[in-house]
Amino acid sequence: MVRIYDLKQKEVINIADGSRLGFVVDIEFCPKTGKIEAIIIPGAGKMFGMFGHEQEFRVKWADIDQIGDDLIIIDADPDDILIEL
Repeated sequence: MVRIYDLKQKEVINIADGSRLGFVVDIEFCPKTGKIEAIIIPGAGKMFGMFGHEQEFRVKWADIDQIGDDLIIIDADPDDILIEL
């Protein structure tokens, strides 16, 4: 069993391009089923990583390959997971 707090302590790595996306800040779930649908990782900050974010990564739960002790490994097209805010 994995708690949301535990997910937020793990770095997300995309094996599709080898990029380090960052750490989970939020999740999306379906209120009808209670199932997690996606994890959210903040993108680059507006100014030196401060003052909010212009983008975020939305990774579908199905794109997660493995959840380890320190990492979450995903396999997703980078263009499909980056969302403009």
